Amino acid sequence: MPHAPARAADTVVSGPPRANTVVAVLAFGGIVVSLMQTLVIPLIPVLPALLGASASDAAWAITATLLAGAVATPVVGRLGDMYGKRRMLLISLVLLVAGSAVCGLSDSLTPMVVGRALQGLAAGVIPLGISIMRDELPADRLGSATATMSASLGVGGALGLPAAAFLAERTDWHVLFWASAGLGAVATALVLAFVPESGVRSGGRFDLVGAIGLSAALICLLLAISKGAEWGWAATRAGGLLGASAVLFLLWGWWELRVARPLVDLRTTARRQVLLTNIASAVFGFAMFAMSLVLPQLLQLPAATGYGLAQTMFVVGLAMGPSGLVMMAMAPLSARVSKARGPKTTLMLGAVVVAAGYCLGIVLMSAVWQLVLVSCVIGAGIGLSYGAMPALIMAAVPVAETAAANSLNTLMRAIGTSVSSAVAGAVLAQLTATFGALTVPSEAGFRVIMAMAAAAALLALAIAAFLPRHAAQRGW
Repeated sequence: MPHAPARAADTVVSGPPRANTVVAVLAFGGIVVSLMQTLVIPLIPVLPALLGASASDAAWAITATLLAGAVATPVVGRLGDMYGKRRMLLISLVLLVAGSAVCGLSDSLTPMVVGRALQGLAAGVIPLGISIMRDELPADRLGSATATMSASLGVGGALGLPAAAFLAERTDWHVLFWASAGLGAVATALVLAFVPESGVRSGGRFDLVGAIGLSAALICLLLAISKGAEWGWAATRAGGLLGASAVLFLLWGWWELRVARPLVDLRTTARRQVLLTNIASAVFGFAMFAMSLVLPQLLQLPAATGYGLAQTMFVVGLAMGPSGLVMMAMAPLSARVSKARGPKTTLMLGAVVVAAGYCLGIVLMSAVWQLVLVSCVIGAGIGLSYGAMPALIMAAVPVAETAAANSLNTLMRAIGTSVSSAVAGAVLAQLTATFGALTVPSEAGFRVIMAMAAAAALLALAIAAFLPRHAAQRGW
């Protein structure tokens, strides 16, 4: 039988300081994990030389993290519901530390890919943290706490870029990974010291067949998306992987509907509020990631292009950093709007702000301060929306399925960002400009990407409009 939900009075009633500590520790863990997304960005141009590999082979250091994270997120979420969310959180952080150490010791491609895959296995930390908050925090703290935790996904990525660029330019590149190992160790120690284990567990037998099926389907899908431009979308490999993923998803869905304790309860997932939130999350992930693809390139392109700003990677990081602070600052506002008007309204408001930010970007792209402004407006919208998504999900799923449901929502965002990367890469490869011997993405190409991101944000707005008018909020 599932355990009864842990009452806030049994776990954190020692007072607001204890609740504040739990929130701070979990948010710190989320930021540390999200740093892994930007950690290698400063190294991308020189990674083939550092590892003695071709550019296409070196790209596996990024692809491995993406694939491992996609596989781990739903699996770890379900295991957290069954055997303890804190336990799985600690395992995830230990894997991050181990992966960082392997990368820190590596000088060739194979150990780097292995280490990056281990880092990717920690991707479930943020949905696990949100689920722990639902179990452990008083109702009046839950909205702002989960909004802060959800925003940490963007905060870590934004703040990690300038820090990684600074270290990469001034120290040996291995220091990046030893620093991430140190941060992971600190996060692990803090979780051990301050985060209680939840008594909310579903128990039962783990759906191994479902986990293998979903993992195989996701790997085929994301591998085709991430490598499609390199292989050519008409290539047999890309088409074969997309076809295999479709078949595997159908077989996986058939299995999940028949097994007693599925990895993902598709009947719960099909509820209107959960389904529409997940679809909106995928579309929103597409819109969000376009900023990370366009703005750094505009900042770094040579001034001779007429639209490039010729900045160093460190300056790029400093220009992108404020958006992360804005995301975190918007978390309390997101919680207040959700409490007053419902998380549906917050999600829709965030989508409007993101669309407005990209529209600004189409016309304001000729100075560093303009791109900082654009990234901050987009960051504000992301902060609002990312705080609303877990609220919508958790209000519509049983307590014993919180981690699995949040993990699936995080996975949907990740799929959206992967599609965004592939589409943007294809557009920028087609819309180019030549300056002497230099061929680079054209100014029109960047504007097209921002227009597509604005359209995606508006599509997320339209999807969110069909969410139930008076969805249960359970303390939000």
